[in-house]
Amino acid sequence: MSSTAKTSRLRLIVLQALVFSLFATLLVRLYYVQVVTGDAYSAKAASQSVREVVQQPARGLIVDDMGRPLVTNRKAWVVEIDKNVLAQLADADRTELLQRVAKATKVAVGDIEKALADWNGSRYQPVPIASDVPEAVALAILEQPEDYPAVVAEQQSVRAYPRPFGVNLAHVLGYLSPITGDEYKTARDRDDPSLNATSAVGRAGVEKEYDEWLRGLPGHTSVAVDSLGRPLGDGDSVAAQPGDTLVTSIDARLQSVVEQQLHDAITTARGTYDKVTHKNYVADSGAAVVMEARTGRIVAMASQPTYDPDVWVGGITKKQLKALYSVKDGNPLLQRATQGQFAPGSTWKPIMTTGAITGGMSTDTTLGCTSGLQIGNRWFKNYESESYGQITFARALEVSCDTFFYRVGLHFWDKFGSDPANANAKDPLAAAAKSFGFGSRTGIDLPGEASGRVGDRKWRAAYFDAMRGYYCKLDRSGKADSAFMRKFAHEFCLEGNYFRQGDAANFTIGQGDTMVTPLQLTRAYAAISNGGTLFEPTVGKAVVSEDGTVLKKIKPQVQRHVKVSKKAIDYVDQALLGTPKVGTLAWKFHDFPLDQVKIRGKTGSAEVNGKQSTSWVATFDGDYVVVMMVTQGGTGSGTAGEPVRHIWEALYGVGDDHQPHAKDAAIRGTTPPKGLPTFADDGAILPPASGEKK
Repeated sequence: MSSTAKTSRLRLIVLQALVFSLFATLLVRLYYVQVVTGDAYSAKAASQSVREVVQQPARGLIVDDMGRPLVTNRKAWVVEIDKNVLAQLADADRTELLQRVAKATKVAVGDIEKALADWNGSRYQPVPIASDVPEAVALAILEQPEDYPAVVAEQQSVRAYPRPFGVNLAHVLGYLSPITGDEYKTARDRDDPSLNATSAVGRAGVEKEYDEWLRGLPGHTSVAVDSLGRPLGDGDSVAAQPGDTLVTSIDARLQSVVEQQLHDAITTARGTYDKVTHKNYVADSGAAVVMEARTGRIVAMASQPTYDPDVWVGGITKKQLKALYSVKDGNPLLQRATQGQFAPGSTWKPIMTTGAITGGMSTDTTLGCTSGLQIGNRWFKNYESESYGQITFARALEVSCDTFFYRVGLHFWDKFGSDPANANAKDPLAAAAKSFGFGSRTGIDLPGEASGRVGDRKWRAAYFDAMRGYYCKLDRSGKADSAFMRKFAHEFCLEGNYFRQGDAANFTIGQGDTMVTPLQLTRAYAAISNGGTLFEPTVGKAVVSEDGTVLKKIKPQVQRHVKVSKKAIDYVDQALLGTPKVGTLAWKFHDFPLDQVKIRGKTGSAEVNGKQSTSWVATFDGDYVVVMMVTQGGTGSGTAGEPVRHIWEALYGVGDDHQPHAKDAAIRGTTPPKGLPTFADDGAILPPASGEKK
């Protein structure tokens, strides 16, 4: 055999071997696919032919302590676009359709296109492009399908606000907005079934704090599709599971009174002439809180300026959002009760008294209440009070004597901290303030709470370390905006960490660097009322399922007990009985039945540089604490005294005869209900049954 023939035969053998190997490989792969992994590929193929369309659940209700609805749901028309059908239209038809939809829904074409492009959900889920549209628009779309191919109009559940007794409560309730792309991605990474591309998420208030309970579980409907992804028909479906109901400690009837009285206080202040600034009070904001003294539960909470919670329903416009953040409009989104930070003024003095007595001063101590006091090169005046001579702590609290408390501050400064640069000097007054929870968040079940600050030596030193570079640079440059700022920057750069005698004096009357939230002050007075227990304030009372099963009871939580002596708390508790009787509140409470409703109180007028004074009134008895604050509102009793009295009258049903009547009280039985509302089988929510335990 020739060499050429041998070579050809060898090539044929190699080719046959190669072909055999290929067939063998294909057979092995076929066996693997059909036998070994056949079930897995069959399931995958089936999943590719079936898609799920999400059905949003009805969000849980929010009710007050009597079962009155504060937030419910209503049906609203939503216009959506099916991207699958839209993709099948010619470019010209698509453009014309989007313009027609934009005109009908009053949503810009650009916004519609952005919604379609940003859609994170299933391609088989219609994309919502307009919410809460008028029914006439929705019906026109449904009745003219030939004019609106790919457009769907359907009813969905949105938030509604029944407003029992006309309450607003926007800052406590909060609001919803659509889920963001990052949130949706996080939900998918966590395999969270309660969130999807069309979910609405709580952004503020209890809507945010209890979002996981309120949101429910979405349902879904299986949609069969062909190989090109075209829907063939609906398959199995799983019903959505409604969210749970949040029962709050808010009493709607009292809430309406508190909101009205805060509004009246601001309105009255704006009509009152300020002799200091020679114009009417600006009264640009305010807050009021009513708390159960022995549980920390919030019964009512109001903040001004406020906003209509309905503004968020169906989507908010840029103009509306800008107004909510507008400084000119008073920043309506800011919850003053928990996020606003203000100088407490003379309402700080009871806390200072407990610190002074715990720190070694006697309850029998007498100090001078003079018209003013020279400290260094500055004359410290007695802001509201006249001269009363030598008086006790109790009398100083009744008449709100500044110079008495200046002397208290100087006593401890001389005793422990005469070195102004010593940030670690002992300070019983600052220790008492921190023990009562000032300078830290209360832990209330509302997001975004501010911490305030205790403007003592330690804070001064920390602030100096943080800001020294800035002010020293400003001092060296000489480019401060005003002569005041140039002087301030120079002095701060040199001795900004010093805590001098004047600082110690100011600290005792709630001036200087100390800032508190109305909620912090309310809780501190509750601790005086209940003997020294500091609770974590709560708005939520329980979470209840749709069938009435109590899923979670939100019980009062003790944060700690204040570290001041029982003698000091008892002394202050008794001393503050005099304020409504013979002190700074007497002219507002002179005919109130104080022998039956034993109210304690303290007024305050906090001076603010460049602004009018902030009005404070803090009051309490054995059951409740009522605090009201109005910025740039004038004196405490003058602006807030009468409104606070009206709140107490509502609490105890005090009538024109100046006597309490339980049947007329805003809260049934004059104290909050011990149990939860009754959830009937027919879905109705009824007031709590009597005799239930907390």
